[in-house]
Amino acid sequence: MNMMYCNATFFYEYGDFMRTLNDIIPGQHAIIQNINTENNMKRRLLDIGLIKGTKVKCLGQSPFGDPKAFLIRGSVIAIRNEDLKTISIN
Repeated sequence: MNMMYCNATFFYEYGDFMRTLNDIIPGQHAIIQNINTENNMKRRLLDIGLIKGTKVKCLGQSPFGDPKAFLIRGSVIAIRNEDLKTISIN
């Protein structure tokens, strides 16, 4: 897997560019495609309703950019950038 860096992080995989939830900025919306982690964090994200097809909105970020706050199914949830990079969107 080759990585390319622009203003946002994109992962090049099988000829397609994949965006992650970390790439959106406050005010933007995204739809979840996949959670690419296999640890306890995946279970936590699934438990708060972050599943494929879920529409999320980035509400803001801390002064240093980590974590970011998202509106997910009516709840405001803060997620660390490290974990956002494992969530693919379209």
